[in-house]
Amino acid sequence: MDRTLHRVLTAEPAAVADLRAWWDATAAERAAWDSPIDRALVGGALADRIGFAFAGGYAAALHTLVPATAGTLTALCATEQGGAHPRAIRTSLVVDGTGFRLDGKKLWGTIASDATWLLVVASAGEEAGKNRLRVVRVPASAPGVRIQVITAPFVPEIPHAAIEFTAVAVPGDAVLPGDGYDDYLKPFRTIEDLHVHAALLGYLIGVVRRHRLGSELVERLCALAAATRTLALADVKAPATHVALAGVLDLVTGVIATLEERWTTAGDEHTRWQRDRELLQVAGKARAARRERAWQRLGA
Repeated sequence: MDRTLHRVLTAEPAAVADLRAWWDATAAERAAWDSPIDRALVGGALADRIGFAFAGGYAAALHTLVPATAGTLTALCATEQGGAHPRAIRTSLVVDGTGFRLDGKKLWGTIASDATWLLVVASAGEEAGKNRLRVVRVPASAPGVRIQVITAPFVPEIPHAAIEFTAVAVPGDAVLPGDGYDDYLKPFRTIEDLHVHAALLGYLIGVVRRHRLGSELVERLCALAAATRTLALADVKAPATHVALAGVLDLVTGVIATLEERWTTAGDEHTRWQRDRELLQVAGKARAARRERAWQRLGA
């Protein structure tokens, strides 16, 4: 941890303007860290905007979920017309010869238009009245994959896309082991929060350093970074982890409020922050529900 924090406290952001350029400019530095959570923290410190920090944290989260994605831009594709709940998944994975065939539409895929790989949550049919989900790893450039870019009102550096799959051939070894919901989609919500917030903390430490907003803010952010790193190495399915994560996220909100009170200097970075800070509010309802379920599971 000490080596990671030392690097976060001394890193300077890459001076680039688009995601692919940032990804390439920071690739060697991020790859030097074995743990995905360290990659997220350092990646955030190498960013001069929320968008790049988010990309680093998102990639690190997927690395944790599927180690084979390490070092690549990969998109998790789950959301459909009815949402991302197991009952809403209609994209189908059916046996086709010695492999499988993938058909369906995803309404939303973060970074999908820049991704090399897509992790697609698909239905393998029903069993005992339950939609059986699997995750398949397919190249974004595979025949039958159609990607349509969607413009978001904030964080323009992070592309989003709708994806359509038409008779996409999937070899057997591209179907990931385990249940698509219990082993991938459900835990990813927590894994993503941990790694994206780690990257955000790495970025904010750089903001405070660059704009001289106070050493005590750096100290508080470092403490939160250490706590987030510890939780990322814990059992992400445990209710105690979710309770602690809820507390960390509340503390992060408080530190950001203090930072914003002090960060009055105009400039490109501050303008981007004001434009993109709405990203921090995304998934607030899901986090609140996770917190409530965690307390219920603990019997409190």
